[in-house]
Amino acid sequence: MDYYGFYTGQEFTAYSYLGAHTEERGTVFRTFAPNAQKISVIGDFNGWQETPMQKVYDGNFWECYIADALQGMKYKYRIYSQNGNYIDHCDPYGFYSELRPKTASVIYSLSNYTFHDAAYLKQRKNNPHAPVNIYEIHAGSWKKPSDEKESWYTYGELADLLIPYLSQNHYNFVEIMPLNEYPCDESWGYQATGFFSPTSRYGNPDELRYFVDKCHAENIGVIIDFVPVHFAVNDYALWNYDGTSIYEYPHNDIGFNQWGSCNFMHSRGEVRSFLQSSAYYWLKEFHFDGLRTDAVNNLIYWQGTPERGTNQPAIQFIQNMNRGLKERIPSALLIAEDSSAYQGVTAPVEKGGLGFDYKWDLGWMNDTLTFLQSPPSVRSEQYHKLTFSMDYFYNERYLLPLSHDETVHGKAAVVQKMNGSDYLNKFAQARLLYMYMYAHPGKKLNFMGNEIGHMREWDEKREMDWNLLQFPQHDAFYHFMRELNEIYMENPAFYEGDYDREGFQWMDCEHKADTIYAFLRKSKRQTLLAVFNFSNKDVLTYELEMPDKKQVNLLLHSDWECFGGTTTPNNTFYSFRKSLLKINVKGFSAIYFTVR
Repeated sequence: MDYYGFYTGQEFTAYSYLGAHTEERGTVFRTFAPNAQKISVIGDFNGWQETPMQKVYDGNFWECYIADALQGMKYKYRIYSQNGNYIDHCDPYGFYSELRPKTASVIYSLSNYTFHDAAYLKQRKNNPHAPVNIYEIHAGSWKKPSDEKESWYTYGELADLLIPYLSQNHYNFVEIMPLNEYPCDESWGYQATGFFSPTSRYGNPDELRYFVDKCHAENIGVIIDFVPVHFAVNDYALWNYDGTSIYEYPHNDIGFNQWGSCNFMHSRGEVRSFLQSSAYYWLKEFHFDGLRTDAVNNLIYWQGTPERGTNQPAIQFIQNMNRGLKERIPSALLIAEDSSAYQGVTAPVEKGGLGFDYKWDLGWMNDTLTFLQSPPSVRSEQYHKLTFSMDYFYNERYLLPLSHDETVHGKAAVVQKMNGSDYLNKFAQARLLYMYMYAHPGKKLNFMGNEIGHMREWDEKREMDWNLLQFPQHDAFYHFMRELNEIYMENPAFYEGDYDREGFQWMDCEHKADTIYAFLRKSKRQTLLAVFNFSNKDVLTYELEMPDKKQVNLLLHSDWECFGGTTTPNNTFYSFRKSLLKINVKGFSAIYFTVR
């Protein structure tokens, strides 16, 4: 490790020096605690009695070698502050941890597992013109082996169950909510205590490597949620680590945030090196394909509030981290979960941007769901909620998310959100929503359960209600989503021109009275037409002029009987003659055509 780089926030491999590193007959323990009075290692190997650590280098680092401290043994650092009191801490750079509520770190080698994905990594590219269809999951509640509260599939078992499901349903990426160690199940991993430690809820680090390896064998990319804004307040972890504020701000007004956790002090070089090394660790040591960075708004602005001004140290941190990750792993996907209007989130760092590849389009999500929650009778008044996204779309590289955040805390599941009480109409509007989403420019993300028409809010203690597939409407919706995913993946017009203005063209964005929209999606190889009726009334004589087009063919209809609708596939509901397309557009329906 480069000590100067560590102090100045330029280090990306601090974990190769700090932490517990196994040798042939023992383990070297190292930690950074500049203000500690003394530190000892306690663990299984010494009967939890103190083995003193010695100051090394400049006196801010502590080290000791313990023979017969072997993989799988538990340990902690007993850190004495200057007042003589001590707290037993887990290792900030620990590679594995005990299952909560226990809190010790576990010795684990980085070199146990041999990956078999060299061919996949060699051809892996970060291509904005390629399809990105992400299935977001919480690893502990997608499926569970039993109804018991603390019943989870291991990473390896999850691989055997989830990967075939992803392939069959035409997702080419899976995004997993945070897998860093964390104490409270209800935080879903966003209140972290182990930034280098895969949570032991689902097995050991090599089982996680196996999961990623198996995904790559089926050409499925794996994205992990990364949380560099804040950390859990538990006193055995990063908080007050050496008796002083190393990782957090010492002042409460900026030291704690709206989630009740500690804000990282990004102005400190050692903190930047810690977080950058964690980001690189997941990409390098586990072969993850990308990081979804949580709460970027709270990196850009102090406490996430624009009125408090930009947080320049945190902005510099994220720029340096993203640039450094790209230098080391150019193919890595870097995705920002950002609700701000800050410009340049996906612009290159060299041009003053933050250096992300994609940004969640939370404006699109909010406007679209608000629109569909409103009664059809007022949608004409809100018509331009659905056209507004294209006014700003080319400012960034956007990804369209319907994530876990939209299915919890009283917000209702996606199908539940659809306006009205009629069950069939809710599903008709949900099919309309998803065809609008997949035709709209931008990469796609859907949370688990959305594809089966989940009708309750997500609960991390329970698996998805897979029994819903026994009911015809839910089974039909599942098959609709499966076909929609396949059509998206196989038709380049839906993704090749996502971020090119030539890839999208409004055909009708002023049809307020009937709440109808129509647009073209284009690539060099293909042109597609998408038509949407967001009202509950059939429009029998909808017409579109299609100059220079000679042929129009039906690709997908949201109202087909096989999807729970009322339209038969052989129903002649459109005609095309002399460049004029005439359509009978049913209420709450969407239609895709190929055009030539």
